[in-house]
Amino acid sequence: MSSEPISLGRALASFDALWSPRIVTRVNDYDVRVAKVEGEHIWHVHDDTDEFFLVLDGELRISLREPGGERTVLLPRGSAFTVPRGTEHKPYAPSGAAILMFEPTGTPTVGDRHDEIPEHVDSTTGHALGI
Repeated sequence: MSSEPISLGRALASFDALWSPRIVTRVNDYDVRVAKVEGEHIWHVHDDTDEFFLVLDGELRISLREPGGERTVLLPRGSAFTVPRGTEHKPYAPSGAAILMFEPTGTPTVGDRHDEIPEHVDSTTGHALGI
């Protein structure tokens, strides 16, 4: 990881792939990842970790299946939200968004349990940032 400041704008400009996060840096045993997203991800669950989202640009929606039923949270630019471990969720961005995620190194983008993975979703633990 770099010992110099990292421009998130430059990091996001370095790739075009959707739903394919890049690792910007690491904090202890956690990855700080950025991604461009548009359309729908998949329903998935992270059994052992929470998942933190910060919307850098655009608007992200996250549908959640909770004990009390299903709901959707709306995250406009500048908003943050943490999906608790064990909660089935599906992020989507009808008009596109740029997001930052904070999760343990090695966490798969499709969780531990998930729906079938469509071609537009990258099943990865994050890609190296190419800048």
